[in-house]
Amino acid sequence: MSVHSRAPLRIDFAGGWTDVPTYADHHGGAVLNAAVTLFVRVDFLLGDNRIRLRAEDLGERVSLESSGLIHYDGKLDLHKAALNMLPVTGGIEVLSRSDAPSGSGLGASGALDVALLAGLARCRKDDYSAEELAEFGYQLEAGELGLLGGRQDQYAAAFGGFNEFTFRGEGAGGGEAETRRLSVSSEAADDLARHLVLVHTGQSHFSSRTHARVWEAFEAGEVQVTSALAVMRDLVAPAAKAIESGNWPSLAELVAENWREQQQLDPTITTPRTREIEAAALDAGAWGLKATGAGAGGCVVILCPSGTRTRVHEAVTRSGGEVLDCTFSSQGVAVWEEEGVASDA
Repeated sequence: MSVHSRAPLRIDFAGGWTDVPTYADHHGGAVLNAAVTLFVRVDFLLGDNRIRLRAEDLGERVSLESSGLIHYDGKLDLHKAALNMLPVTGGIEVLSRSDAPSGSGLGASGALDVALLAGLARCRKDDYSAEELAEFGYQLEAGELGLLGGRQDQYAAAFGGFNEFTFRGEGAGGGEAETRRLSVSSEAADDLARHLVLVHTGQSHFSSRTHARVWEAFEAGEVQVTSALAVMRDLVAPAAKAIESGNWPSLAELVAENWREQQQLDPTITTPRTREIEAAALDAGAWGLKATGAGAGGCVVILCPSGTRTRVHEAVTRSGGEVLDCTFSSQGVAVWEEEGVASDA
C-alpha cells in the first residue's frame, strides 16, 4: 500500500511579506493569493526497514537506518522535520517532486510542508483539518527548523482556491489566522487565466537573505520599509473586491502598485532580468505585473488584455523568461492511497 499527496503552489496578488510574524504580530498582516495547477507531489511507501528520502526535482536523497539518526544538515531538512513532527513506525520511503522550477517564488516549500504532513498523517491514520495542516506546516519551518518566513504559502496549499488571509500575532489578537474564501466562479477563474501570464525569470530567488535585510530595516524603524508594508497590506481588500467583481484592469493596477511598494523594501527584490521582462511585457501591452513571493528572482505574474496575451507571452520569452502554463486550482491538498505501487526512492 502506498500513500500519495499533492498540494498546489500559489500566485500572490497583494500583501505578501505582511504575513511574516515580525510584522503581523504587531500590526496585523493580510495576503490575497490563489492556488494554481502547479503542484508539489509526494509519494510514501511503508514497510521498508530504513528511512529513504528523495527529492526528485532537486536530485537529492538521504538514507537512514532509523529516525533516531535524523539530524538537520541542509539536505532534505523539510522531509526530516515532517518525520520528526509526525513519526511513523518502522521504515518509510518518501519521494517528492515539484512542477515548478526551484526557487520559483510560488510557495513550493510551504506546499511541500503541507503535502508531507498530510501524507504522513494518512500513513498514521490521523485526520487534520486544512487549517491544522497549514499551521503544522508553518510550525515545521518556523518552529522545528527555525526558518524565517510567513504563513501564506502553507495556507494556500492547504485550502486551495482564491483566499484573503489575515494574520494576527501576540501583539494584535493572540496568534489568529482568518481565511475568507473569495466568491469566484469557475468561469471567472478561467477568464482571469486568459488575462494572465506567469513567467519564470530563469533565476532562483534567495528569499532568506532578502528577508533578513528587510526585517532588520523594519525593526530599525526605517520609514520607507514600514510605509511600504502598510500600503501592501491595505491593498488586499480592494484587490479582493476587484477579483470578485471580475475587474481585471483594476486588479492589474493594484498588483502594479503592490510591486512598486514591494521594491521599496530592498534593492535586490528586482533584478536586471526581472526589469527586462517587465519592460518587455509592458511594451507588449500588459496592464501590470509583480514578482511573486519575496521577489529577488523567481516568477513574475503579468496581467494583460486577453487579446495581447500571445504577444506578451512571446515578448517575455524573447527576454529570457520561461512561461509556465497553469490555471487556477479550487482544491487544496489532496491525499489518496493505492495498492501495489513500487518505489525507486
